Amino acid sequence: MAKLLSNHLLKGVKGYLPGYSNGVVSASFSHAGIRRFASVPDDPDTHEDFKPTDKVQSSGISVKDVVEQDVKENPVMIYMKGVPEFPQCGFSSLAVRVLKQYNVPLSARNILEDAELKNAVKGFSHWPTFPQIFIKGEFIGGSDIVLNMHQSGELKEKLKDIAANSEKSA
Repeated sequence: MAKLLSNHLLKGVKGYLPGYSNGVVSASFSHAGIRRFASVPDDPDTHEDFKPTDKVQSSGISVKDVVEQDVKENPVMIYMKGVPEFPQCGFSSLAVRVLKQYNVPLSARNILEDAELKNAVKGFSHWPTFPQIFIKGEFIGGSDIVLNMHQSGELKEKLKDIAANSEKSA
């Protein structure tokens, strides 16, 4: 029933979808159902303000340098799928929920937005999966490791001075 309904809906809007050709939409779909286009059509009607830009590349800083700077300057840094307010996978969601219990400033980057950033983070940590959590410049691991540290009390100890500093500045 769902497939029949989606096919019917797609037939009705196919003329409006960019990249629609021979019944195929040139897009990728995440598990959360949010559409992310792999490429942007060269549409002359699109104003420059609305075209995507690569902020890292236009700044002249290498992606590797961005990762090093993120880890060095942020007491708690998480590279994740999505953002803390809207994680795009269960593991990222778990990591954010655990870290938020400690009321520490949480900095994050969405690796789904930039494949180069994703590869740079993997190269920096020598770890293949996401999320990746760094605390005080040290690579901790993923959501499973953070959860285990939380359950054992080790994470509370590691974040104690960060939480104290954030309370003083508040």
